[in-house]
Amino acid sequence: MHDFYPTRQSTQATLMKRIDPVVYGEWDHSAPLTQAQTRQFDQDGYLLLDNIFTAEEIAYLQSEAKHALQNTEELRQETVITELTSRDVRSIFDIHRQSPVMERLSSDSRLVDIASFLLNDQVYIHQSRLNYKPSFVGKEFYWHSDFETWHAEDGMPRMRALSMSVLLTDNTAHNGSLMLVPRSHRQFLSCIGETPDNHYKTSLKKQEYGVPDQDNLEKMVNASGIVSPTAKPGSILVFDCNTMHGSNSNITPMSRSNAFFVYNAFTNKLEAPYGKKAPRPDFIASRTPQVITPVLGHLTYSSSLIVA
Repeated sequence: MHDFYPTRQSTQATLMKRIDPVVYGEWDHSAPLTQAQTRQFDQDGYLLLDNIFTAEEIAYLQSEAKHALQNTEELRQETVITELTSRDVRSIFDIHRQSPVMERLSSDSRLVDIASFLLNDQVYIHQSRLNYKPSFVGKEFYWHSDFETWHAEDGMPRMRALSMSVLLTDNTAHNGSLMLVPRSHRQFLSCIGETPDNHYKTSLKKQEYGVPDQDNLEKMVNASGIVSPTAKPGSILVFDCNTMHGSNSNITPMSRSNAFFVYNAFTNKLEAPYGKKAPRPDFIASRTPQVITPVLGHLTYSSSLIVA
């Protein structure tokens, strides 16, 4: 099992050139993105798509997200992640397998068709979650490349995955919206320090391993800057698995939440973790992949989707 992106194996961080494509599909007029959008994703490592879901659909999704937050006792408790120093819910993982509403959203053709095109493969859900950043108390997510963690701790072999964040609330310049370093996906930054056993039990609350060193992060930011896409509910932020990103705390009165899905190419299924530790649990990184069949049509209230 050759390791193309070694990390957490040295006391010295290393920047190396990405050897994998960013856009695997070949654009034509039938693609779910325009040529300019495809080019931007390839160049910058992210893409913001406005007004993909209607106000009625977002109201439906907001209701489901609120229900999950207020009824966590109905969920598998291991999937409910609270803040490090409080009982405030930070994330609910594996949400597509606990909520029919979120399962339907994860299969929506408006998401799946884009993922399948960019990755040029059938796709499956590597990870899903509802992210909450409540007003006044929502804590930060420190800088990281998702792929570095998925590679070291889950065994994702290559950079052939992407994330989609469906905005359920306003993402403003003030309420802890996601920050990204454009073009950072073109290099892989290894991290220092051997991964502790059962690292996920603390990293989901506050990540201390698998984070970039400050010198190399500063180089990346000096070269490309930081963007913080702002948008209304119903928009989608798509970003490459290796794009460096993070978010600040939310000390405003405006809460922030999103539905978050990671799509992995089916041919990029997980292997043994490259960090040489036991793999993280299936609710964080699926080891039982199921190809998604895209579902057409708008999200609607129906007896088959409402969670009691």
